Amino acid sequence: MTLGRLRSGAVTWDSLWTWFQGVPIRVVATILGAVVLRWLLHRVIGRTIALVIARGEREERSRTGRVIAHAAGWSLERHSQRLATMGTLLRSTTTLVVGLVATLTVMSLCGIPLAPLLASAGVGGVALGFGAQSLVKDFLSGLFMIMEDQYGVGDVVDVGEITGTVEDVTLRITTLRDANGVTWHVRNGEILRVGNKSQGWAQTMVDLPVGYDADVETALGALDEVAVDFGQDVQWRDKVIERPQVLGVESIAGGAMTLRMIAKCVAGQEFLVQRELRLRGKNALDRAGVPGPQPLGIPPKTGGIP
Repeated sequence: MTLGRLRSGAVTWDSLWTWFQGVPIRVVATILGAVVLRWLLHRVIGRTIALVIARGEREERSRTGRVIAHAAGWSLERHSQRLATMGTLLRSTTTLVVGLVATLTVMSLCGIPLAPLLASAGVGGVALGFGAQSLVKDFLSGLFMIMEDQYGVGDVVDVGEITGTVEDVTLRITTLRDANGVTWHVRNGEILRVGNKSQGWAQTMVDLPVGYDADVETALGALDEVAVDFGQDVQWRDKVIERPQVLGVESIAGGAMTLRMIAKCVAGQEFLVQRELRLRGKNALDRAGVPGPQPLGIPPKTGGIP
């Protein structure tokens, strides 16, 4: 199309400009509006998440915030990771929604009938929904797990048949590694219950068997001293929340008494505390002269010759 044809032919600059002021300029305005709206929504989401993270940092710096965070098992790093994940999900969702609305608007401006397209999409969506029920279930379960902060990377969790450390969490799959080093990929939709052993605090129990004829008061007194010393030990003060308690005689069976101690400690430190308390309790009972349990059928040593 030359300038002469534009001036003398059926198509002129005026008619072209008139046509451009109709549908094309509306299409361009729709696309530009969608890009600007997407940018604004992403910026609002980013600013909101940054403000929430900054407020969490201020609260954690205060003494009261540290005490509450310690008692509730709240971690700023974990909180920030969860917010970042939610921000990514929200940005992806807004991009999808704005893009879909903009596409349908442009198609409508271009004169493309939307009713048959929407009807076909509805039928296809129903068929896809029936065929991908498990996939939708996995995504929804993963979304709620992340929003509710049921567990995170590094937590030790029990999800039913598997207990292990969480190595990765996505909207569809949770990756665990058990005590034998086996990696398990568990679909989020198949997780019906979650026992998180890393949130908040943990409680450990220490059972120490002694002889049936042992002096109970002497044995409990020795364990009380262990509990007091352990609670005041600088090396273990940051691992226990409260001083260990001696509960007393837990059971009597097979010629032995079992004495029980409990300790409320930081989550993840219960096994270290348990081993240390068991070692200290055993040494204290030995120093107090408390005899250990004797195997059945073997008489206790009396020092004489039978």
